[in-house]
Amino acid sequence: MESLFWGCLVGGSLFAVVSLVLGDLIGSWIDGIFDVIAVDFFKPIISASAITTFGGAGILLFRYTNLGAPIIYALAIIIALFLSILIYFLYVKPMENSENSTGYSAAELPGKLGEVTVPIPSQGFGEIMVKFVAGNTLHIAASWDHREIAAGTLVVVVDEKEGIVQVSELYEEEHNKEMV
Repeated sequence: MESLFWGCLVGGSLFAVVSLVLGDLIGSWIDGIFDVIAVDFFKPIISASAITTFGGAGILLFRYTNLGAPIIYALAIIIALFLSILIYFLYVKPMENSENSTGYSAAELPGKLGEVTVPIPSQGFGEIMVKFVAGNTLHIAASWDHREIAAGTLVVVVDEKEGIVQVSELYEEEHNKEMV
């Protein structure tokens, strides 16, 4: 009986250490395998904590109480479930709700609105600021239609090539009125 508890304690602890050290690597290898299990409570961190707690509680109850084996198993399971529920509601769930990525892809830029921060000459480069949910980003910009664009002008990103965004003025009516 004690060897089962030690196995759970050591196995759960090893899983925690391996997932801490190699978590991203292993996560990319098994990406999507556990998507079949849609229940949030069966996440690896919860399962590992339950198994480790079961082992630790079982060892302590076996060594320091005079309870029978069925009662020790039942109490170890209850303690493991209780601690897993606490970990889920006090750690995992709040962390899921707080996830926010500041990353973006260059493929997301076309169609985004921006503001010229450094004037863009007709045949050169300037700079624009694009607003994302997580914050503002600055990009080297060139005029897509080879027109000068003044600072403060609202633009739309048309394309992105080699780190340079091609932009066009958002409101071209004003420019067309000047030409008439």
